[in-house]
Amino acid sequence: MNIDGSHKGVKQHIKQELRYSVLDFNNEFPNDSACLEHIKEQRWPNGVTMCPKCRVERKHHRVGNRTAYACDHCGNHRYPLAGTIFEKSSTSLKIWFYAMYLMGSTRCGISAKQVQRETGVTYKTAWRMFNQIRTLLSDGDVQLENAKETPKVEVDETYMGGKRKGSRGRPMRGDKRMTPVVGIAQRNGRVVARVTKDATAKTLTGLIRKHVVPGSVIFTDEYPAYNTISEGRRYTHHRIKHADGVYVRGDIHTNTVEGLWSLIKRGIGGVYHSVSPDNLQSYLDEYCFRYNRRHEGNLQFKSILERASRS
Repeated sequence: MNIDGSHKGVKQHIKQELRYSVLDFNNEFPNDSACLEHIKEQRWPNGVTMCPKCRVERKHHRVGNRTAYACDHCGNHRYPLAGTIFEKSSTSLKIWFYAMYLMGSTRCGISAKQVQRETGVTYKTAWRMFNQIRTLLSDGDVQLENAKETPKVEVDETYMGGKRKGSRGRPMRGDKRMTPVVGIAQRNGRVVARVTKDATAKTLTGLIRKHVVPGSVIFTDEYPAYNTISEGRRYTHHRIKHADGVYVRGDIHTNTVEGLWSLIKRGIGGVYHSVSPDNLQSYLDEYCFRYNRRHEGNLQFKSILERASRS
């Protein structure tokens, strides 16, 4: 992208219809009024919403430079920012929108320090904004399924937040320095990453049954906690023995979910440096949100904005 936000003379790997540059952002949202109008239209199309006083749907018009909209019949005020992450925030709406644009335009994430430098807000404000935005990015209890064929799903566990003393690999039982995270990735589909209290068979099986539809084919490594996956013939289970130096055997591998771990760990290590266990799940939600919308190009911003407008 050129300094003016255009793409002239720059080779792009994103399809034309999926591009959304800084220039496009500034044209669509030049000021706070344009941002407020967008939120109003998302929540109340054409300004029509229920008037609590009239008890019928009425057209509403903005009141001067305030964030209030008045019923055109009785004058009762309603606020489109009420109930959203923008409510009671003194930060410019355009800065909020720009923070969401940056979050949706990168693969590895963007730090609050970078937003502070680009917008002039304090670091504390930028950090709080990003934390608020991340609360919108969870895909909840999504189930990984495929309407065209039997879903192929990879499951793996990893540990974040510390290093095992003296050696590599899974931490010993009772080691509280590292936080277990379970990843479930559908091949050519969506992913889920969840912080867990442990990586026992009970925990892993519970997560799998929550997010993977019956009849799916599941691929894992040789970790013993996966032994119970195929009980009851709910799933077809294949394993790859990493301990033997084997990482691919035909269609059997866990490369998709391991690629997700690489993306998350490099992103957190390179951008955020470290994340506390209490906040880790929200950061995982951020990375999974972008991964699951990787085919949207720069329009991921619009997906975040839609959630923010309807929160």
